[in-house]
Formats: sequence, structure tokens, C-alpha cells
Amino acid sequence: MVRIFYVCDIHGSNTVWAKIIGATQRYKFDVLMVYGDLTGKAIVPIVKIGENKWYCAPWGKKEILRSEKQVEHVAKIFNGKGFYTYITTEDELEELKNNPQKLDKLFTELMKERLRAWIRQAEEKVPKEKTIIMMPGNDDRFEIDEVIMNSERVIYPVKRVIYINDKYPLISCEWVNTTPWNTPRQCTDEELERILEKEFERVDKKEMERLICGFHAPPYNTNLDIATKLDKNLRPVTRLGFPVKTHVGSKAVRKLLEKYQPMLGLHGHIHESKGVDKIKKKTICINPGSEYEEGVLKACIVEIKDNKIKHFFVEG
Repeated sequence: MVRIFYVCDIHGSNTVWAKIIGATQRYKFDVLMVYGDLTGKAIVPIVKIGENKWYCAPWGKKEILRSEKQVEHVAKIFNGKGFYTYITTEDELEELKNNPQKLDKLFTELMKERLRAWIRQAEEKVPKEKTIIMMPGNDDRFEIDEVIMNSERVIYPVKRVIYINDKYPLISCEWVNTTPWNTPRQCTDEELERILEKEFERVDKKEMERLICGFHAPPYNTNLDIATKLDKNLRPVTRLGFPVKTHVGSKAVRKLLEKYQPMLGLHGHIHESKGVDKIKKKTICINPGSEYEEGVLKACIVEIKDNKIKHFFVEG
């Protein structure tokens, strides 16, 4: 039997990452998979304006901080929610506002710095007998990939086949179908189908019944891809005061899961759509969901024995 601890969409949250590391001590499993959208979405400047005086104003309202201890406390809160706090001065802040290239470079470096720190923690604290696999997602910049690839312990699974327990082949894909937010790794479903076909080509047809697919995009029209419908201004569509829900997953993912019928699909991307579904009769698909901003770890433990799958969700 092999046990997989699967989590996705942690978006830079130090709190969730700490819980993942803690879970490696608490739960018995063979493989830790941290898949898709590893990095956060914004920088929160903490601006030094005097001796023992700083401020931060992430939502426009200034909060004055009067000690290094307060600064550390505020930074811990925002870093826990997936933001990147950055200690700066008013002059540097103004320069960053007026120099988009410098700001962009800083953002990338902060992402890489946190991911390096996470990987160091994993290398030090995750028991050596456990396999660790990390994959970026559609929100992640391409620059972070090298951080994972440079680790001697953590496996970067993109464009290769990884064998779980020397028995179950795993193929992976971080790309998703088109979203309204123009993320780094998104494309049309037609393009995604071509990308995924190349991944399936890496696997011997005799192994399809044992194949695991770590595809960030969930299959279309399932329990895993339900999100609030947005209008052209990206505002939620409501009916009688309630949000209208719609399927936003990938038709390409669904098409190829139906075509090849792998054993298991592990997905993410749609945070609010935690669930399990089945494609045709063979392929079990799972999305553990995400509540990273609240610091909640949402994961799924998957047990595979003789090509049969059991699962249970972990949340806390």
C-alpha cells in the first residue's frame, strides 16, 4: 500500500506551510505532494518613518507600529496569510511605485526567498523516508521553478514521469484553461489538450490503469470545478441575492481523462470546490480545496492498494 498526502493552492501562506510540515510528523504517509499555486499574490510594505516607528497600510488605512516586536507581530500575520511583508523606507517605497521593473524584480525575489525557506524546512524536518514532490501552478511565475529543481530532496515533476513506490506512474501539468486574470501558466483548452497529450505519451499504455495525473486544472462539469460566475467586470453574478455558480474547469482535462482512464486525478485551482468525483467508471478525481488566507490546511490522504483507492480529507 502507498499513502499520499496531497495539498494544493497554499499561495505563499507560512501558516499553512507550517501545518504541512507538522502533518509530516502526525500522519503516516509515504509521499507528500504540494501541487499548484505555491506563491503569494502581493507585497505588504512596512515603512520605517522614525526611531521605533513604522507604518503599514495594506488596505489604505495606516496602522502605526511603535516597536520591533509589533513589526514582527504584524509581519507574522500577513506572512501567514500568504502576503510578502517588506521592511522599507518612504523614499524606497516611492521609488518602487515609480519603477515597475524594480518592483517586479523585488516581488519575484521575495517569492523565491520564501520558497527556498520552505524547501530548507522540508529537507530538515520531513522524515528522510518520505518522498516530497512540489509543482507550481498557473499563478506561479516561471522563475520559481529553478528553486525546486535546485533541491536535492524535493522532486520537480514537470515534463517527466515519477514512479510512486516504484509502481504507480505520475504525470503532472501546472497549466490551466483560460481564466479572467491572465495568469502566467494559462492557455486555451485546445492548447492545454496538446500539452496534456504529450504527458500521456510519456506513459506506457499498459500502465494507464495504474496512472496518477497531477493536473492543476480540474475536469470540467464535475464536483471539483464549481465557482461563482463573474460578469465582464469580474463582479459576482447574483440571482435573488445568491451567487450564481458555474463550472469553470478544463474540458481538455475531462476529455483526456475520459480517453485514457487513469486510476487517479489529483487537482486543485478552484479553492471553493473541495470534493471527489469519478470520470466514467475508472478515474477517481479529487480536489482538497483551499482556505490559505484563513491559515487553514486542507488536504487529502489517498491510500492506494492493489489499484484500489481510499481517501479521506484533512482540515485544520
